Amino acid sequence: MQNRSIIYFAGNSESGADKNSCMQRKKILFITGSLNQTTQMHQIASYLKGYDCYFSQLFADNPILKVAVKAGLTENSILGGVFKQQSEQYLKEHNLPNDYRAEVYGNNYELVVICTELIVPYRFKHTKTIFVQEGMTDPLSLWSRIVKQFDLPAYLASTSLNGSLNRCDVYCVASEGYKDKFSEGGTWRQKMVVTGIPNFDNAESFLHNDFKEKGHVLVATTDIRECYGVDNRKKFIKRCAQIARGRRLIFKLHPNENHARATREIKKHAPAGSLVHTNGNLNAMIANCSILITQFSSVVYLGMALGKEVHSYFDLGQLKKLLPVQNSGTSAKNIAEICTKYIEFSGTKQEFWQQLATYQPAVNKSAAKKSTIAA
Repeated sequence: MQNRSIIYFAGNSESGADKNSCMQRKKILFITGSLNQTTQMHQIASYLKGYDCYFSQLFADNPILKVAVKAGLTENSILGGVFKQQSEQYLKEHNLPNDYRAEVYGNNYELVVICTELIVPYRFKHTKTIFVQEGMTDPLSLWSRIVKQFDLPAYLASTSLNGSLNRCDVYCVASEGYKDKFSEGGTWRQKMVVTGIPNFDNAESFLHNDFKEKGHVLVATTDIRECYGVDNRKKFIKRCAQIARGRRLIFKLHPNENHARATREIKKHAPAGSLVHTNGNLNAMIANCSILITQFSSVVYLGMALGKEVHSYFDLGQLKKLLPVQNSGTSAKNIAEICTKYIEFSGTKQEFWQQLATYQPAVNKSAAKKSTIAA
């Protein structure tokens, strides 16, 4: 149980808030997941200074999933494992109140901002909800369609259905392309607004960095095997070497990967002199590279926005259509504005969706134009 004598509020300019004044303010819960999702939520909360913002790692109140979590069967997902550890460490380092499972502080929340709709706790059924897109979703497969057709738990289809389940009140998405994609998947178009998404909306800002390597070929791997998929890593490494054509390869491993195994494979199959990073500033590595090679990773969008030569398991033509808008980093502010409008709105959901139709988020037109450059 956390010490309740002092609470730090992400949306408050004061580090410690008076308990009596806090009771008068509306409360917002941000559901976190990966470190990327957690930093996105923190950025949004920083613009909500008139509200008390709390955070919780994604959790489930479904009895079956609760048993699975306790049994350690979800350690490779954002319900636990390294994702939960990194997220909660981030909250601690930034003095952000961790109301895990919404059970620490006894709060009643007027708004819940979530990073995934694959699992929406039942207790928020009657609470206002806003979905914030994190990045790309996994490819839609036959299995994904079966899961949706027969109303099986959506998380069984990995992230392929995320954004297309129509479970939240409002959807803040990365681009018009994703608005089309999620609409085709089943989410009502009138619920969605193109705000851009934090961490993927200002690629140019990463050009100013202190990463020493330049001109390298960067390989950003994916945790395919850890998510029970098939990944011929030897073949992939060999293909990376062919693309590099003698240039230095730098591998940045996914945080959820088995790092020891992945490192052994790279040392065995990659050209001599290849480097392996298990942590570090991936954005800076991308900004300084000459070629970016990915598998199923959202960071391909940063490479595309910077005009890099990119390689992906996804179709590059499709990625170009989905590319997140580049708005000089205003996405978090845009989403916070939607949060403010919705939490204060007293009408029906349908009436609020009518307002969304006329909402114009802040977008730097020159940056947005540049983001359409194909890799």
